[in-house]
Amino acid sequence: MKQGNITNLIFDIGEVLLSYRWKAMLMDFGLPEADAIRVGTEIFEESTALWNRFDRGLISPEETIAALSREYPADADAICWFISHGEYMHVPRPVIWKLVHQLREAGYSIYLLSNYPEILFQKHTQYADFMQDIDGLMVSYMNGEAKPESAIYLSLCSKYDLTPESCLFFDDRPENVLSARKLGMSAMQVTSQEALADCLRTLLQS
Repeated sequence: MKQGNITNLIFDIGEVLLSYRWKAMLMDFGLPEADAIRVGTEIFEESTALWNRFDRGLISPEETIAALSREYPADADAICWFISHGEYMHVPRPVIWKLVHQLREAGYSIYLLSNYPEILFQKHTQYADFMQDIDGLMVSYMNGEAKPESAIYLSLCSKYDLTPESCLFFDDRPENVLSARKLGMSAMQVTSQEALADCLRTLLQS
């Protein structure tokens, strides 16, 4: 039975439906741990504006690699390998996937709302069981919109005729959760796989 007025469950992907092993992946390439952390910081924290354009589909993987390599020439080989082999970065969360499937069987509609470059989205979801349970999705590369901007939330709602009050949104970033709440959605910040599993089990039992 669905809980209250909530009929739609909206999930981010990274650190919600999947975990990321970016540091271990860079260490697989051969970097010592300290260097793996440094390169990961260069890619995801020091180059947020560039990665944001990559997420929105405004630049290609090749352009992203070239720009990062110009900025960090000493790490160009590691950066190129990392972005080119995104299939090694994600870790399945099968316990969460099973709960998502059970929630859909219980009558909830399931949606994805995520910031992702197309190439990584395809690699990370190609064999993911949860893709068989979704009723729809909105990913940043599809229309150039990205969280936490309200436009991408509204695009999802408009595309699938969802009312914000009927939605419960799960995301690991507090700014994205806040944006959802400002639009009238219920929202939970995912701080661990275990906490998310507990919340989904509570929905199933309600």
